[in-house]
Amino acid sequence: MKISSKSIRVKLDRIDKNIIQHLQANGRIQNNDLAREIGLSPSSCLRRVKLLEDAGVIQSYTTIVDQQKIGFQLILFSRIWLVGQDAETIDTFIEAMKELPQVMECYIILGECDAMLKVVVPDLESYRKFQSTHLTKKNGITSVKTDLPSQIIKQSFQLPLDDL
Repeated sequence: MKISSKSIRVKLDRIDKNIIQHLQANGRIQNNDLAREIGLSPSSCLRRVKLLEDAGVIQSYTTIVDQQKIGFQLILFSRIWLVGQDAETIDTFIEAMKELPQVMECYIILGECDAMLKVVVPDLESYRKFQSTHLTKKNGITSVKTDLPSQIIKQSFQLPLDDL
């Protein structure tokens, strides 16, 4: 792994990519098992993983929960138009969205709308309450258009490292 001092981009070698691919597929894999899969000694493998963590390439480890099995039946995508494009409005919006657990993802968009949210809620009534309480002018929002997907075709959390 090479880290450029001029930028935050990290150059991954074949071994780094292999480690990341295995960890993306199974974040709970034991170091000895990972080392065996990669073809490294356990100490070399652990050192490599630690370097990837220290460089911020590996940000965290998490558990992926089947949201529908625990009662979050809806995923909605909300296109957001802000009241203005000034820094204060954008910062107000960003800080508000960071605090909302229903907002799973939030992106500032270059295009027709100003932002895009991925929101999870148990049902439409919960979303209606969420929208009327949080997607309002007090958070810098002037307009919201919400899309409801009818079917999830693919949902992945693994980056396509072979494309690098």
